[in-house]
Amino acid sequence: MKTIDTKSYKTFKDGYYNNFGGRFVPPILENKLQKLMETFQFLKSDKGFLTEYYYYLKHFVGRPSPLFLANNLSKYVGSKIYLKREDLNHTGAHKINNTIGQILLAKHMNAKEIIAETGAGQHGVATATAAALFGIRCKIFMGRKDAERQAMNVRRIKLLGAELITTERGTATLKDAVDVALEYYIENPDSFYLLGSQVGPDPYPQMVGFFQKIIGVEAREQILQTENRLPDSIFACVGGGSNAIGLFHEFLDDINVEIHGAEGGGLGNIPKKTAATLSFGKPAVFQGTYSYCLLDEQGNPTDTHSIAAGLDYPGISPQHAFLKESGRAKYHCITDNEALEAFALLSKLEGIIPAIESAHAIALACKILKDKNSISIINLSGRGDKDVDREMALE
Repeated sequence: MKTIDTKSYKTFKDGYYNNFGGRFVPPILENKLQKLMETFQFLKSDKGFLTEYYYYLKHFVGRPSPLFLANNLSKYVGSKIYLKREDLNHTGAHKINNTIGQILLAKHMNAKEIIAETGAGQHGVATATAAALFGIRCKIFMGRKDAERQAMNVRRIKLLGAELITTERGTATLKDAVDVALEYYIENPDSFYLLGSQVGPDPYPQMVGFFQKIIGVEAREQILQTENRLPDSIFACVGGGSNAIGLFHEFLDDINVEIHGAEGGGLGNIPKKTAATLSFGKPAVFQGTYSYCLLDEQGNPTDTHSIAAGLDYPGISPQHAFLKESGRAKYHCITDNEALEAFALLSKLEGIIPAIESAHAIALACKILKDKNSISIINLSGRGDKDVDREMALE
């Protein structure tokens, strides 16, 4: 057995995960975020708040999500693989875990308007769903390119009563949607910004991580009940990092459990044609936090490409940046073609159509677990309805 002090893997102090994190925002947002942080710190330990949160997770979201033994995939790979079925949540992805938590927080703070960014559209759908549930006005910001390639989710957002605002800025993807949403937030600081991934200024990374850790809490309990032991390894796709940290968090202190993140590699290590931030990026301040970012030669955030809208982002969670530098987790570049192959593979072998984002994690697991005869968990973060009608092979 390895003997390593792992306490630091979960250490969060003064807005930072070791050297990564912080709050780099205009003065107009400083007091707003400080109040948000103080309210969150109080509510995350409040019995009444947690009871309400878990009530909605059970009766509205449909938790716990199953841990499914993928027998056919296991035989194909030569290793025992379980899928954490976040695709079976209400709205079809892990995003709803966080939006329910934050909407309850917004309700406690008497918010009158919810704003959010979205790439793949799943966070937009989940936010619009939560806003509809609690009767709060909602605006969703989305890049035009993402709105086109995730047209089904655009229709769902509008059906749920939210206002969709698209932007032509930059590459018209997630990065640009975040920029526009942050600008709106600066101009309208009384709005509640319901950020969807584990990025942005403090306290968002710790908040999103807290509301998503239910994935790992359940998965750890489920695998112990099923196998009477922990897995040898766990896998998740990584864009901003919320579904991944949701699974990873509860296994961080289990040093014998290998942790692997699959990044949106696009066309590989080609400038502006990849979104594999931890594989090819460098530490920098970006959109309110200090973490890894894909940069151009002048040190500015660069354009990115991934077939998966939810991974098409040049930044990354500050906690994932720390996990990379500490060596606790390993992050890998998965190309568009590898993800497409895994998308078709899981569909044909298991009758489960994954989100193209989640297919990156399937692809990585297939590569690493080949003939290993081990036990692993893959976080199936979303379902692929939104991707079925896309001409993905042509992107």
